[in-house]
Amino acid sequence: MPELFDIIELVVDLPHHGLYAGMQGTVVEVHRPGAAYEVEFTDEHGTALALLALRTEQCLVVWQAHTRQWIPLPQRVAELVARLPEVAGCKVLEFARFLSVRTARTNQPPLPTPQVPERVHR
Repeated sequence: MPELFDIIELVVDLPHHGLYAGMQGTVVEVHRPGAAYEVEFTDEHGTALALLALRTEQCLVVWQAHTRQWIPLPQRVAELVARLPEVAGCKVLEFARFLSVRTARTNQPPLPTPQVPERVHR
């Protein structure tokens, strides 16, 4: 649940505000804890892009002001997956398995190239 000055990340597109999933903003007001928050989105220069109220299901906390720490990636992924319907969650699990196997294969040293004996020409 977001708190004042936490950094959140959108998990939905809000094209009418020029905001898209993955964009980050700062909670500047808590209207109803667990329900609605005023969030300010800025560009890299600090210029305000939008200030709007968001519902909890539209965002995900990625940095907590009170601890001054980023939320660990596994925790953020778990929260997103928990919001998905079970069928979609199963697809995420399948994809994670695929990535795990692929990563394990690419991080291992390559197998030695078999030496082919030279042919003796007579």
